[in-house]
Amino acid sequence: MAGPGRQSKLEQAGGPADASGVPEMATIIGYKLRRAQLLVFQDFIDSFAELPLRPAEFSVLALIARTPGLKQSDIAARLGIKRANFVSLMDGLERRGLAERRKAAGDKRSHSLHLTEQGNRFVARMVELWQAHEQRLVDSLGGAAERDRLIALLDRIIGAKG
Repeated sequence: MAGPGRQSKLEQAGGPADASGVPEMATIIGYKLRRAQLLVFQDFIDSFAELPLRPAEFSVLALIARTPGLKQSDIAARLGIKRANFVSLMDGLERRGLAERRKAAGDKRSHSLHLTEQGNRFVARMVELWQAHEQRLVDSLGGAAERDRLIALLDRIIGAKG
């Protein structure tokens, strides 16, 4: 705790604390990020209720759709998914007929990832649902400029720690 006339490290960082040095929850960045994440994920779940889709699956399918033929190790690395978890996730997408692994050209040990025809149709519907979900979030922020500002701030945190 800081002495008389001195600020604690938290207060210097901009978070008010009382005499005990304990910050008010509403001023804790991590707390606010987690609350926002829970609300965004709940809206995601509600938005995609007609499609059996988890956020990680959405990310993988979106990345495969945008960049077909990437190696699965590259997609896992870009998304920050551990190899074992990614293999299990891809197994599920393959079982559902949405994506497939193909031997990578020039490297028989690695696989490139592609959407199937069914996967392309699934992703088309997924994008429609995502657009409505994303628009609700943008509207709650007050518009595209505020979304861009939030993304820039989050990128600063990610860049500093990521």
